[in-house]
Amino acid sequence: MSFADAQDFWSDRYRAAGEAYLFGTAPNRYLAAQAALLAPGMRALSVADGEGRNAVWLAEQGLDVTATELSPVAIEKAEALAASRGVKVDFALADALNWIYPDETFDLVVAVFIQFAGPEERAALFERLQRTLRPGGRIVLQGYTPKQLEYRTGGPSAVENLYTAALLREAFAGLEIEHLDEYEDVLDEGSAHCGRSALIGMVARKPA
Repeated sequence: MSFADAQDFWSDRYRAAGEAYLFGTAPNRYLAAQAALLAPGMRALSVADGEGRNAVWLAEQGLDVTATELSPVAIEKAEALAASRGVKVDFALADALNWIYPDETFDLVVAVFIQFAGPEERAALFERLQRTLRPGGRIVLQGYTPKQLEYRTGGPSAVENLYTAALLREAFAGLEIEHLDEYEDVLDEGSAHCGRSALIGMVARKPA
């Protein structure tokens, strides 16, 4: 899918939600569970952040947050959410696959349900996420496993876009994997992620 087509697709979805937020306004539960890793003043990047739920929550924890998102409709809603919560986020209108990731800049990279990337795109994207981390920085990643195709409560329909523990161990072999778990849970993240789901979560640290 081209950038323009992807932008139109997602903007249409966010626009159709009206004043509601497609994925809700609460942070992703797996991300929120990592709150003990956060400290005020840390620099964070939230990739393909959507309507701002994760970036805004990170800013509420005192982090200096940059968030990429390709839909201007989503960014407008994200900015409204940030304003309503009294925080500031640097929202960048950009395709996560082609954004220029600055080297060793962020203490935290958040990659929540970024499974729009197929295998070839994913390899390049994962490499950039690791490169933009400062030594000692962490990636927090949440995704769906192939079993999600049985539940159909969110996520892509292409099995090659889904994650397994083995896939992530290989892709992030240069990092210290602190937590990696395939599990099931009931999501309640707006209308788009709702119901029993087959999930995977990872926290990985770049060696200092």
